[in-house]
Amino acid sequence: MKPAAKSKKASTGASAGAAELLHDRELRRIVGTVLRLAKSTGAQETEVHVDEVADALTRFANNAIHQNVAEHGLTVSIRTVVDGRTARATTNRIDEDSIRAAIEASLSLARSQPKDPRLLRMPGRQSYHAVKRFIKQTAALNAEERARAVRRACDLAVKKGQVAAGIYSNGQSQSALGNSRGLFAAYRETHSEFSITAQEDSAASWAKANSADVRAFDPQKLAARASEKAHLAVNARELPPGRYTVVLEPAAVLDLVGFLFYDFAATALEDKRSCLNERMGKQLFGQSISISDDVYHPLQQGAPFDGEGMPRQRVLLVDRGVPKNLVYSRAAAKAAHKQPTGHGFALPNEYGEAPMNLVFGGGDSSIEKMVASTERGLLVTRLWYIREVDPYEKVMTGMTRDGLFLVDNGRVRGAVRNFRFNQSIIEMLKNVELLGPPVRATGEEAFEMVVPAMKVRDFCFSEVTKF
Repeated sequence: MKPAAKSKKASTGASAGAAELLHDRELRRIVGTVLRLAKSTGAQETEVHVDEVADALTRFANNAIHQNVAEHGLTVSIRTVVDGRTARATTNRIDEDSIRAAIEASLSLARSQPKDPRLLRMPGRQSYHAVKRFIKQTAALNAEERARAVRRACDLAVKKGQVAAGIYSNGQSQSALGNSRGLFAAYRETHSEFSITAQEDSAASWAKANSADVRAFDPQKLAARASEKAHLAVNARELPPGRYTVVLEPAAVLDLVGFLFYDFAATALEDKRSCLNERMGKQLFGQSISISDDVYHPLQQGAPFDGEGMPRQRVLLVDRGVPKNLVYSRAAAKAAHKQPTGHGFALPNEYGEAPMNLVFGGGDSSIEKMVASTERGLLVTRLWYIREVDPYEKVMTGMTRDGLFLVDNGRVRGAVRNFRFNQSIIEMLKNVELLGPPVRATGEEAFEMVVPAMKVRDFCFSEVTKF
């Protein structure tokens, strides 16, 4: 009897850990089954995505573990094309009756759609550059090992008279994409993350890391960093709002510049929704700013193909402050008489494409060097609750959080009450004075990217917050 379903499961036992993924041949069997069954229908073309995720997480608060969970899910998403119309239907069951029902649902939805004049034939077979992002040690990490690391972090907090909270997670995922024109692509990766907030009195600080390789970060060092900064954050003083020189740690940089990613989409420019409209080829940022989209960078994660199965290309987006290139889906590329860059989302969608693997160029200045070179300014751990105020000038508002410190005469002199900011990212990237080495950064407002720490002059803080 064939499996009827591969649905999400969750557990709270101490043995919770990431489950095993299906073998590659089983993924191919599912894709082949969909395409075989679709042949007997009225579908002119068929595309299938198979996505599987197995994740496990240990959550702690008040210096103790309070939750241990694991989930395992598989989805089969089927897109059909009929008479210039397309639609998608999804199921989490992999028996033939369920797959057949999903195909019929996709066809029914497609027939009810208007014709899409930009719809292209599905691509044929492609070649892909290999990337290795499945790390056995990450996949094998179990609940007991996560618990030991969490205990050490909490023991440190207890020793320092602090309260710790956070998560430690690991997992693995894979995807396969095939279509009726012979295309097949598959990708597998692991992922791990540790995040901790340490609180002392009314002060708190935070540290977080994320990687395909769990050995790339040390939870104990992250806990020590959060603990040290939480202690330093006690008895914060209040400063007046205004423009300050800031040293932005990578998490703070990420959660601001992360809002730029969709501006480099050709569809966004075509729709006049990008801050780069009328600015391509002109000096927009400082000359120290260069940005690429590069899924092959060793600190990145993600598949070497896009939602239509096209190979992802490395694209130089900004060269020494000048926006040079955009990313293109197949439809956007045809409209602009360009070549697709492999950045399209799975069809149908309203977004077109976007660079999902941004890499900022950096420099050789450590955060310590940035602080030492600052006569008076602020050291910013991270930002939160960021919202867009002016899309064209890319003015963002948000608040500092979990560690804002006064820098005076080249030294950190203590904590400062948090500020709200109103700051143009374009202006910020014109005012960069120093850059650190690029690192894989993780925050809370943007997906992971490779960015450096930055020293920036004239960063605009508009008011003091209530915490």
